[in-house]
Amino acid sequence: MQLLPFEKDLNAKDIEKKYQNLTAWETVQVARHPNRPHFVDYLKHLFTDYQPLQGDRCFGDDNTILGGLARFNGQPVVVMGQEKGHDAQSRVKHNFGMPNPEGYRKAIRLMGLAEKFGLPVLSFVDTPGAFPGIEAEARGQAEAIARGIDAGLGLKTPFITTLIGEGGSGGAIGIATANKILMLQNAYYSVISPEGCSSILFKESGKAAEAAEALKLTAESLLQNGIIDEIIAELVGGAHRNLVETMDNVRSVLQKNLKELSELSAEECKQHRWDKFEKMTRI
Repeated sequence: MQLLPFEKDLNAKDIEKKYQNLTAWETVQVARHPNRPHFVDYLKHLFTDYQPLQGDRCFGDDNTILGGLARFNGQPVVVMGQEKGHDAQSRVKHNFGMPNPEGYRKAIRLMGLAEKFGLPVLSFVDTPGAFPGIEAEARGQAEAIARGIDAGLGLKTPFITTLIGEGGSGGAIGIATANKILMLQNAYYSVISPEGCSSILFKESGKAAEAAEALKLTAESLLQNGIIDEIIAELVGGAHRNLVETMDNVRSVLQKNLKELSELSAEECKQHRWDKFEKMTRI
């Protein structure tokens, strides 16, 4: 198990104490841990009968945003999420978790399919941000993200997003305009990375820890500010040390929220989401 910088001089007991009081920057490091469960792990442990869908019917297929039809606790759903990869080969394949425009257009296609057949949408966010390359911009990166946001807001079926690792800027919110936004305890969600914020505000990248505190990007801060709806607990040491327990916690919280949203009509479901995000503009 790879140790994070703040763990290297600690024994097991001290690590346990440390995880009870992480700083914002330490939380970012945990969210980026290479052994942290990724979207494919959630697919394997939480879903059955998964049938992937590929392509945006416009340009091609994006290997960063994966999704399709599946069953969650026996209930048919549409599931999608951002995959980073676990080793050098898979990280290159999945573009290190940075989606291209065709990934967001695939997500829009999946949301349309969910609405057509009256299926809930469950999305999983784990991205440092959308891919910023020239090719992505040429294919309409900003427009694809904007349309993904719009599609999520207009969906007439239950929509739940779970932040499982990094939640970076528009790359995250493109598949996260949901009725319920859940967040793992050691994930983060921010308009910009701490390093990017440091470069802009302090004209150097070395103040990432200070920027992380200022961004209020931790689950606790986001819950207090009304940005997310619920924190999913991770056992001491983080999800990368407690895979099975983490999956059990996620399953339980997802099931509870899905049951609650299933009681809403199609129009109530859409209005619930609009009200939620409109309220955020007044925070």
